[in-house]
Amino acid sequence: MTTHYRSTTVDGLKVFYREAGDPALPTLLLLHGFPASSFMFRELIERLAHRFHLVAPDYPGFGHSDAPAKEDFAYTFDRLADVVERFTGQLGLTRYGLYMQDFGGPVGFRLASRHPERVSFLVVQNANAYEEGLPDSFWAPVRELWRDPSPENFARIREAGMSPEALEWNYIHGVRRPERISPDNWLLQRALLDRPGNKEAMLALLHDYGSNPGRYPAWQAYFREHQPPTLVVWGANDAIFPASGAHPYRRDLERIDFHLLDTGHFALEELGEEIAARIERFHDGLGA
Repeated sequence: MTTHYRSTTVDGLKVFYREAGDPALPTLLLLHGFPASSFMFRELIERLAHRFHLVAPDYPGFGHSDAPAKEDFAYTFDRLADVVERFTGQLGLTRYGLYMQDFGGPVGFRLASRHPERVSFLVVQNANAYEEGLPDSFWAPVRELWRDPSPENFARIREAGMSPEALEWNYIHGVRRPERISPDNWLLQRALLDRPGNKEAMLALLHDYGSNPGRYPAWQAYFREHQPPTLVVWGANDAIFPASGAHPYRRDLERIDFHLLDTGHFALEELGEEIAARIERFHDGLGA
């Protein structure tokens, strides 16, 4: 199935996206994580294009989309959600499933909370909505940045999260067979982060991630009130968003298909075929 590489203009910015599948099929909107892009969905798109209309945008600052300086664009999750919401409007997407990973969670949960009538189902893959999913073992330095956005704390997070070693670690920690994970992932991310001003834009988003925990109660209320059918396919060995953040979804969601997978943060890189098959079976069970 052919993937198309397109772009549109949202609020004066070029937004790149990958698209495949017949638009008459159910739409699945794919929301990527940090510091990734729609590239992370390249194989999933090919595997599911016979069953879904798949749309995977790059947020501003990521992938092939425009990457304005942080002085010219507010790198916040509210702003990313605004752009993605307008993007879906331009494409005429009025009903869709949401696949969310990492940063895709706070973008997608904002969309779902604003327009619950548009969301047909959720696929949650290492995307957090509960305090239990932010352990100090990883998040203590980031919490310190939220508390004190000093130049020293920004520099510390920049080195810890965006060094070549850190970019590779994002992909290979927790996987069973690291030799099967393509190094193209972190090579591409390093090239994109090396664009002038891009690391500062990403740091602004990491700082703004502190706005998300305060929204968790509202997102959980959305789960309880609207009960979106939800597939959880979570890399259990993830040190960033560990399995402790996956289990609480079962408290609030009645129609949930829950799976912890023996892999890491970017689960699609190692278990993409399994995840695609689970999405198909899950959607079949919805009777759609």
